[in-house]
Amino acid sequence: MTSATKTAGVGAPARPGTAAGGGALAGTGTLVRFALRRDRVRLPVWILALLLGTLSTANSYAELYGTPEDRANAVETMGSPAGLAMSGPRHYLDDYTSGAMLGHQMLGFTAVLVGLMSVLVITRHTRAEEETGRAELLRSTVVGRHAHLAAALSVAALANLVLGLLLALGLGGLGIDGVDAGGSLLYGAAHAAVGLVFAGVAAVTAQLTAHARGATGTALAVIGAAYVLRAAGDSGESGALSWLSPIGWAQRTYVYVDDDWWPLLLCLALAAGCAATGFALSTRRDVGAGIRPQKPGRPVASPALGTPLGLALRLHRGMLAGFGAGLFLMGAMYGSILGQAEDMLKDIDQLQEALERIGGTGIAEAFASMVMVVVAVVAAVYVVMAALRARAEETAGRAEPLLATGLSRGRWAGSHLAVAMGGGTLALLVAGLGFGIAGAASTGDGALVPRLVGAALAYAPALWVTVGVAAVLFGWFPRASAAAWIVPVYAFVVGYLGQILRFPGWMNDLSAFGHVPRLPAADLDWTPLLVLTLVAAGLVWLGLAGLRRRDLETK
Repeated sequence: MTSATKTAGVGAPARPGTAAGGGALAGTGTLVRFALRRDRVRLPVWILALLLGTLSTANSYAELYGTPEDRANAVETMGSPAGLAMSGPRHYLDDYTSGAMLGHQMLGFTAVLVGLMSVLVITRHTRAEEETGRAELLRSTVVGRHAHLAAALSVAALANLVLGLLLALGLGGLGIDGVDAGGSLLYGAAHAAVGLVFAGVAAVTAQLTAHARGATGTALAVIGAAYVLRAAGDSGESGALSWLSPIGWAQRTYVYVDDDWWPLLLCLALAAGCAATGFALSTRRDVGAGIRPQKPGRPVASPALGTPLGLALRLHRGMLAGFGAGLFLMGAMYGSILGQAEDMLKDIDQLQEALERIGGTGIAEAFASMVMVVVAVVAAVYVVMAALRARAEETAGRAEPLLATGLSRGRWAGSHLAVAMGGGTLALLVAGLGFGIAGAASTGDGALVPRLVGAALAYAPALWVTVGVAAVLFGWFPRASAAAWIVPVYAFVVGYLGQILRFPGWMNDLSAFGHVPRLPAADLDWTPLLVLTLVAAGLVWLGLAGLRRRDLETK
């Protein structure tokens, strides 16, 4: 209990004050250095992944659309409402150089990832610190009330500025026609500006709830709403809804076309306003509490909460609902352009070759098979997060009291793994439904609904193997549990990009996702699915066996 609570009474907001020996920002510099040390691996991986992904995409656009005729064909296919919803404003199509193509098709997508990076940085160094009790411990020293939030915002700003600078230097040095130095500087600045906006958003959401996952989920919902507003605005005639989204503001710079800098002023103003709001709200609550009061629980808990599986479902339900809604929307967006896939891809030789290798009776089927890899990878992101929740419960000290009862380690960890496997399968189901319903509306073929649902569910055994890998790492090498993220990243690189860039076949064989039949283009083969299921069962058993043989770790 903090001194403010002791003075004003339980639940009363702490009064703004100054730390002994300094002001409200005392100790910020030390906390910045501490945060940079904690994120010395995490942030460079984020920045390099975004940088290399952008540079490789820019090179791919230059190769795939190397002639004016190729770019003219792209303009025809991207000019539809569905194409604009998935890319950006129509004005980019007026002078569709390689640079304009990069700003049109990539800026909105990478802005979402930059926003995700910023949100995770803020919640990790603010709300998560309070939830674990470390913030209150540090506040007992010469650390000001605003130091944690100021340090988190400083680290997020530094990460975004470094990313923006590297993007500007990297793109400017490629020597691609239409990608000049001035436009590259604006391209990098647009990413930094959007990242600052969502860092400010996370600074606000971190004050609203007492839990890091709630703060992160609320901020991610804002990112999703910004993307949907941008997509809805760009697909319409007026584009007015896009002006309600910071992602839309970044795209309205018309980088490599007009190079307008002024929309970024809107981003900076919103970022500053959100940050100021975050600081103001932090003075209206106690350390460890949130502005929004927690709802009192039911007088009698549900009988399901008395079981390990019921408790795991309760802990995972928010994240599962968010991923389910996002995957349904993602499937619907891809399905909406399925009827135009043949016209969009008919003049792109490398994509044609990749689709021919997949097989099928038409380009639409092959395109759907390629998209299913992306859908499955996004679902794999969920299952890794869900499978590693047990590790978070262990390090936070919440698992030890449960295991001090008659609950076995196998039942406790197995409940989290079961929710991860079942939730991942459910996420595939809703993604397939969204893809199938929108695809059927786009093509007029109602039979696509069950076929695309089946194509999505075919990746369930690969998701179960991903859970098994996470279980083995958690059981035997708990400090290396984060290495489970290699599975979805590798699956995307070799399963999606590898098809276009023609990676060797043995690289695809190293991924569990590479052994799934590429439905609906390919024929269903039950043998690899059964083998993957058995492998997943063996990995889960091995992981639980390792957990029974090691000590629990708490931070």
